[in-house]
Amino acid sequence: METKLVTIREDRPDREAIRRAGEILRGGGLVAFPTETVYGLGGDALNPESSRKIYAAKGRPSDNPLIVHICRWEDIYRIADPVPEAARKLARAFWPGPLTMILHKTDLVPKETTGGLDTVAVRFPSDPVARAFIEAAGGFVAAPSANRSGRPSPTLARYVLEDMDGRIEMILDGGEVGIGLESTIVDLTGEEPMILRPGFVTREMLTEVLSRVEVDRTILDPDCHLRPKAPGMRYRHYAPKGELVVVEGERDAVVFAICEKCNAAKEKGERVGVIATDETAEAYRKGCRADSVKSVGSRKDPLSVGHSLYRILREFDDEGMTAMFSESFSESGFGQAIMNRLLKAAGHHVENV
Repeated sequence: METKLVTIREDRPDREAIRRAGEILRGGGLVAFPTETVYGLGGDALNPESSRKIYAAKGRPSDNPLIVHICRWEDIYRIADPVPEAARKLARAFWPGPLTMILHKTDLVPKETTGGLDTVAVRFPSDPVARAFIEAAGGFVAAPSANRSGRPSPTLARYVLEDMDGRIEMILDGGEVGIGLESTIVDLTGEEPMILRPGFVTREMLTEVLSRVEVDRTILDPDCHLRPKAPGMRYRHYAPKGELVVVEGERDAVVFAICEKCNAAKEKGERVGVIATDETAEAYRKGCRADSVKSVGSRKDPLSVGHSLYRILREFDDEGMTAMFSESFSESGFGQAIMNRLLKAAGHHVENV
């Protein structure tokens, strides 16, 4: 299969290209497209065979539910029943945007799309290219991130092509995405709303709307023995090809420890990368023998950190890094989403100093 890469400008989207992409989905094919979070791998959410193709293209376990993307609020009533007042409140506050809600599904949504569950994950993205594509595709697009299962989610179309070339029909290249981490997932099917995946929409933001929102204990705790409420939470994600270690502690102690670890890894013949911040990058460049030191941004700007994380993990792969070390980040606010992705990328390999 030849994968066609088509450049789409947000300010002047190519309507003909979007129409062709929509036809591919209507015909049972797959198209990768930009959203405000990461690139998605889209298939017809109402076609069981399309969902099977998504799992095959990603190498993704089939019990890992897909998110159904819509482009009109009223379409939620066709795929979810009931739609509780909590969902309507969240939609008024955060849709279109980087929030996914889990609701009870209708019979219109096949279980191939929901990983065998009786619930459906629904999102209304804000990216204009994504919304135009969803409309052209029929209004219901199942889309996980457009990467091979376990790899860092793509924030640039070239990384989609790297993972999906020859596996899907088309990639809509809308440039670099804005947020850089996947949407927040909130389960609204239980007694209390529960965050199953942290993201740009934080717990603090959600509680301003719903007053009380719980957080699934498995998000940041690798030793929790409770069964995750979302099957996809069981799997390692976002991982670079080399080994990544997260180092926690006071700033100066972390810098010293990472430099020692870098030098020891170099003695063993590793190619070594460091994920630093604007505040510490120069200290690593002067104090250790790392092959590459990359700043994810300033600790004063968590959004810049989230925006850069996956890109840096991909760049380390491009540079052949076999051993990587990262500072840790605050687990409050958007930092919880950053640490969730970073810990999964490291396989929860954390060292305290």
